[in-house]
Amino acid sequence: MSRYIRIFYNEPHKQTRTIGRYRSICSYGSWLIIFFLLFSAPVFAQTIPWWLSLEYGKQKFRAGEYGNALLLFEDARRDRRVMYEKMERDLIIFLSVHEVRRIGDSLERVEQYSYDRLYTAASYAFEELYYRVPKSSLNNSANAALAAVGGLKDYPEAEYWIGEVYRVEGELSLALSQYRRAYAMRGNLEDPKFRVTLQYKIAGLLRTRIEYTEMEKTLLDIINEFDTLWINANLAQTNAASGSNVPYAQASSSFARTAMTRTLANDGVNRFMELYRYNNGTVEQAHRLLGLFHVSLGHESAQQHLMFAFLIQNTIIIEEIKQRQYNYAFISLAELMREVNRNSLLLSYIDEVEYFKTAYYFAASLYRGNYVSAARNIWEFLASQPQAGQWQSRAASQLRNPRTEPLSELF
Repeated sequence: MSRYIRIFYNEPHKQTRTIGRYRSICSYGSWLIIFFLLFSAPVFAQTIPWWLSLEYGKQKFRAGEYGNALLLFEDARRDRRVMYEKMERDLIIFLSVHEVRRIGDSLERVEQYSYDRLYTAASYAFEELYYRVPKSSLNNSANAALAAVGGLKDYPEAEYWIGEVYRVEGELSLALSQYRRAYAMRGNLEDPKFRVTLQYKIAGLLRTRIEYTEMEKTLLDIINEFDTLWINANLAQTNAASGSNVPYAQASSSFARTAMTRTLANDGVNRFMELYRYNNGTVEQAHRLLGLFHVSLGHESAQQHLMFAFLIQNTIIIEEIKQRQYNYAFISLAELMREVNRNSLLLSYIDEVEYFKTAYYFAASLYRGNYVSAARNIWEFLASQPQAGQWQSRAASQLRNPRTEPLSELF
């Protein structure tokens, strides 16, 4: 649909030319041409654009028709490449014209020449390029425009969906290769934020394939790209250890992270949640998975990762409740769960983010770090929650007999 919107609303000069041709046909009474266009339309309609092939493929995939979906995704990938390869050739031919070469590298002047002299293939290539790439990013360079058109041949969304077919068919090695291929093409993504989804898909397959070193690296890449608080706190520690000056932003982040742990240790989890908020849903899963993985290894870093994950989870829950109750004020986790139990959306969310499992192992990481009171505080909360399932009974067991468990079942 967006393609058609672009044609009719974002290309006024093209619309004018189309209307002009139509008036010319009518003025000369060329009814034979109109007849040909009308009755040949079904033939042209048999060829669908690459982006529509992708959408049809998604429909087939969701219906479980994986073979047909794969064919459509491959069609989409091929057809997009063919289209942009043709545009690239058209621009090369146009830019090789003697008069155009004399103009130089000025994109504005070269583009205007294509319109004035009716080089329609080149004009269309410029229009398509500007739809995909901001014109301002080309620095008024015709050579940059040519390079940008060549770069549009890759179709990361199609590569991703091909990977999805391989995944559901159990071809995990091929799926992982496709996800990585799509991520390498992330500059062409229609939605730039989708690159995080690709990273999580890669991490998930690496976890399934027990390639934990690569999984850990992928999750850390997400955090290092999207979690400024975490990055600055780590940089502050590094600079302080080396004797370097610590910038204010880094010092502030380091102080905040240290203060969170101190509040947990001295005042418990409810006071911690009363004082702190951190709404960064992009990195919640990365912190959670790294925390669980590091707990299984006995690493001290587990406590920091799970603290961030648990804080983000509760921040998102509290802010959702405030959307419905503007005067809501956090009192305790037990009271917060009563609100969650009245909200089907939040019930789905806590299941999605493994809320009770995160809380349990957050307490376990605190216990391992000798924050015994803080660990018991969280286990007491879990023990009061029947909906927590096994995490309620395990928390109750920890309250009776606190211990460091073997955690190999995590991964």
